[in-house]
Amino acid sequence: MDSATSERGNTEALSATADNGLKIVIVGGFGVGKTTMVRSVSEIRPLNTEETMTEAGRPVDDTSAVRNKTSTTVAFDFGRITIDERTVLYLFGAPGQERFWFLWDRLFAGTLGAVVLVDTRRLADSWYAIDRLEHHGTPFIVACNDFGGSIHTPEQLRAALDLHPDVPLIDCDARDRTSSKYVLIALLQHLHALSAAAREPSTS
Repeated sequence: MDSATSERGNTEALSATADNGLKIVIVGGFGVGKTTMVRSVSEIRPLNTEETMTEAGRPVDDTSAVRNKTSTTVAFDFGRITIDERTVLYLFGAPGQERFWFLWDRLFAGTLGAVVLVDTRRLADSWYAIDRLEHHGTPFIVACNDFGGSIHTPEQLRAALDLHPDVPLIDCDARDRTSSKYVLIALLQHLHALSAAAREPSTS
């Protein structure tokens, strides 16, 4: 991911040999940093569907924990990272509000894996994302976004989110390009480990 082709500002068309597109979805609750992560890590100017929040939406969207939030994603965010001349990651950031959850099932179609982005101050907002991914059988990791430090230990977070021991749990800062790239690397490593385990002959 550190190749020259992955540096910000590279807007050249993909080579005709880039025939391996890998779809990654970033999900989580309202205001956890999904749009920020896509923006920080994408090598192209991300496509986003952010709209200004209005008073009409206040009774629908719970903004009590994100009072400074002035815009919100109403469809999805899209970004891209070139791994090499044949492999590209396509990043989709899902909307977090409950009224847009009906879009998630379609976004999950054809997804290689997912990142569940978590605000540790609002763990309950992540339960639905984890539930839907498990329902679809989509592999995922959990990344805790830095909003000033977590008061929970990793063990407490795993228990609160009811995570399987094999699901990676990492910290990140969605604003930081390097940190966001590390999250994606961790997801790809997790997917590789799952693939390798599936190829191993059964001992039963």
